[in-house]
Amino acid sequence: MRPMYKSGSWKKKYVRTPGGRTVIHFERRKPKVAHCAMCGKPLNGYPRGRPGDIRKLPKTAKRPERPYPNLCPSCMRKVMKAQIRAGTAI
Repeated sequence: MRPMYKSGSWKKKYVRTPGGRTVIHFERRKPKVAHCAMCGKPLNGYPRGRPGDIRKLPKTAKRPERPYPNLCPSCMRKVMKAQIRAGTAI
């Protein structure tokens, strides 16, 4: 095993080969789930993957199609209602 794989940032996956041996494959860990910028609730619609994997996805799969994609829907509604009440639309 290479020294770089001894750190905790690599996930160990035990794979059974056709010859009957069990070998270890090392994979990078997934990043944490995206969170709302206001309340900190986990966001739906964002993929949880490494940057290289996310780069291969289509644009519509990378983030939700709503105004303020960094906010959860309930916080987005609060912000939009406050803007409408103040008289400044998007």
